[in-house]
Amino acid sequence: MAKSKRIKKEDRKPMAAFVLVLVGGIFVLLSGVMLSLMGSIMTFFIMGVGGIFGIIGIVSGIMMIISAAMINTTHKAQIKTWSVIALIFSVVSIANFGGFIIGFLFGLIGSILGLVFEK
Repeated sequence: MAKSKRIKKEDRKPMAAFVLVLVGGIFVLLSGVMLSLMGSIMTFFIMGVGGIFGIIGIVSGIMMIISAAMINTTHKAQIKTWSVIALIFSVVSIANFGGFIIGFLFGLIGSILGLVFEK
């Protein structure tokens, strides 16, 4: 009979938080790229405002993806810190419609899961 492999308490990682923030960051990044492209095409009509919001979305998406990678570490202090950063950039992503809204929700839920994660 095979023994079950148990994960030590200190080796646990917040996988749900990691996945949700990562997927949310991808949605926010895609939304930012689309809004930026549309804003650059429509610059003549709306004076580049869409491009500015698109850039905010791109930066938010990239920071959420970086935060997700850092949440996947084994250091408890880093998990909390990067969860707060992910939460901040999830809220900032509302400027570009929150990554089709689903990116904002995934980032919000994932960062909260990272904050309440107990090692």
